[in-house]
Amino acid sequence: MEYTVSKLAELAGVSPRTLRYYDEIGLLSPTRISSNGYRIYGQKEVDRLQQILFYRELGVPLDEIGRVLTAKNFDGLSALQNHLAGLLERREQLELLIANVEKTIKAMKGEIIMTDKEKFEGFLKKMVDDNERQYGEEIRKKYGEETVKRSNAKVLNMSKEQYAALEKLTKELNETLKKAVDKGDPGSELAQKACELHKKWLCFYWDKYSKEAHIGVTQMYVDDPRFSEYYERIAPGCAVFLRDAVAIYCQ
Repeated sequence: MEYTVSKLAELAGVSPRTLRYYDEIGLLSPTRISSNGYRIYGQKEVDRLQQILFYRELGVPLDEIGRVLTAKNFDGLSALQNHLAGLLERREQLELLIANVEKTIKAMKGEIIMTDKEKFEGFLKKMVDDNERQYGEEIRKKYGEETVKRSNAKVLNMSKEQYAALEKLTKELNETLKKAVDKGDPGSELAQKACELHKKWLCFYWDKYSKEAHIGVTQMYVDDPRFSEYYERIAPGCAVFLRDAVAIYCQ
């Protein structure tokens, strides 16, 4: 069966503009153009759009989706199995958060007593699972399975006070980094203060700090576009700036 842009958009629950944009960037091109100029999509394109939407639902950027789908070793069945695993993981997160909200309501009604640790279980589990989904493979290659397991366990066992302190520190770190990048000197007092804050931030996740690992992780921020994208939102050029500042800090 064949579809025009409007029909496929209606079928998939996306806008025609989205499909036209996917065509413009080479992510999903029509099988042919009709004599009256309409884009026409066939079954192959329908299946590809389904894969694209699965990846989008899991938070994968469009450029990475394009690389995955055009790879020579791309396997549709394996991709679907991975999508299923990701969705099941998200369902587990949602169920945990739902249970957390339900317990909180009961606690507020005086029906149960809820510990501070229980209040944050859903959020901490989501934090770990989100990091696993986005960066798990890379950080395991770099630091090893046991190191990652210990880091995850440390996060899951955070107290209410530690969680609040981490959020406060993250905000201070990002604000300091932005100001330091604006000044442009990785060796400045402000930049080195950002490095000290970054070290403290890492120690919320790491069970052991080393200068070598600190330098290595900031290099990963530069090399991996997913990390770079996070730091670019703080300030343009932030990932490279932090790497250079940490190199000075660790001397």
